[in-house]
Amino acid sequence: MKYSNSYLIGLQFLGFRFSGWQKQINAKTLHDMVDKTLSFVFDNQNYKTIGVGRTDAKVSANTYYFQLFVDEVLEEKVFMDSLNNNFSADFRTISIEKVDLTFNIINAPKVKEYHYYFSFGEKNHPFAAPFMTAVKEDLDIALMMKGAKLFQGEHYFHKYCTKPSENTVFKRIIDFCEIVENDILTASFFPENSYILKVKGKGFLRYQIRLMMATLFELGKGNQALAVIEASLKEDNDRKFLRNIAPASGLQLYTIELEL
Repeated sequence: MKYSNSYLIGLQFLGFRFSGWQKQINAKTLHDMVDKTLSFVFDNQNYKTIGVGRTDAKVSANTYYFQLFVDEVLEEKVFMDSLNNNFSADFRTISIEKVDLTFNIINAPKVKEYHYYFSFGEKNHPFAAPFMTAVKEDLDIALMMKGAKLFQGEHYFHKYCTKPSENTVFKRIIDFCEIVENDILTASFFPENSYILKVKGKGFLRYQIRLMMATLFELGKGNQALAVIEASLKEDNDRKFLRNIAPASGLQLYTIELEL
């Protein structure tokens, strides 16, 4: 079906209660909830939505985009207010921009920055569970900071991907990768000290960041060496993906830079 207008909608969501963005059978997904909410806003008018990309179950987003196709010309402020009034507390619309019908949100050049929030030592307050992973063992944060820097630049990420397709490109560039103290997410029920793995690049493989985080956890626990990480990123790595994946709830899609 052809539509007359296209809009780029900025969205924030807490993904802890959902099975990721993509629609699935017998699963509560973010895309389902967006479309269900729009059905109330548009009152039986035809529309179509396409997300900027998939997210894993329980992963949240500080910035996400979906493209909305609709026949009517929207009064943008009224539409945003109506969408937010109908959304559950897990969602918030933050922007709207009319774009050309030829704009393709899937193929548009984009740079994504992900954050992975974590702490270690004492068990966290249960309220922190949707936002942060707690590691019970002590972690050598200084060593993990060195390890994170090894992922920066152009490398071969065969070991940091699950279920690749025949056409998957494993040679990728990470613009930056670092571990810093968390001063972005704060709450009275968070631990006194927590940290963020920040990763930025044009494209990431399935579970790539969670596999990287799990590897850095093993490094921090003393079960891994920097040399092992270096070897895992070389072209002649054994190309067997790592089995240890960090929990999804600590991961957040922080920003997306879209080229319109």
